Amino acid sequence: MRKAKNKQQSELIFPARLTERYRPERLVDFIGMERPKKVFQAFAQNPRSEAFLLWGPSGLGKTSMALALAKEIGAEIHHIASQQCTVDAIQEVSRRCWYVPMGGRFHVVLVDEADRMTNLAQLALLSKLDATEPSPNTIWIFTCNETSGLERRFLSRCKVLEFDRKTVKAGLSLLLRRVWRQEAPATAPLPDFDLMANFSGGNVRDAMNNLELEVMAL
Repeated sequence: MRKAKNKQQSELIFPARLTERYRPERLVDFIGMERPKKVFQAFAQNPRSEAFLLWGPSGLGKTSMALALAKEIGAEIHHIASQQCTVDAIQEVSRRCWYVPMGGRFHVVLVDEADRMTNLAQLALLSKLDATEPSPNTIWIFTCNETSGLERRFLSRCKVLEFDRKTVKAGLSLLLRRVWRQEAPATAPLPDFDLMANFSGGNVRDAMNNLELEVMAL
């Protein structure tokens, strides 16, 4: 199998999944999530060093919204993937954030599944998130599915935003309908988009994957 030379060629050879092709890139494009969206839109107008914790069920766009914020303020992104937020990783990313960002004024450190951090990692973050040992012009954004395993001291240093499935359901069927019109032949019978949105429980990722199966089955 021939190898793609760049991202554009890769997408021609291996078309991206619908979840990636229709991932919202601007804050205004997210369905539901009115409170987190309004907070981030206001923050984007006057960004500063800050820490946010986005929590809620998976598949609602927590990571995508963090990336959209970073794009809107033109920040350099440092992504610590799930279960990789160790003390060493924190120290390394903090060191890099002392350098001038590669474009823009800010660094955004995105930590996925922060509820899987060890206690040592959480303790190492305490001084980074307050005035003790902060990195300049750095915005920390943590995502997690639940907060019960997180240190109270860590939580107190973050602005906590809940992502709720209920706020997504109303707009999810409209999103599915719009994507269907783009991806399916005009003569194809319409699926029950409301049923599909309800069946997913408001999980955008699951709903889009189910819609992709329907398109593939045509």
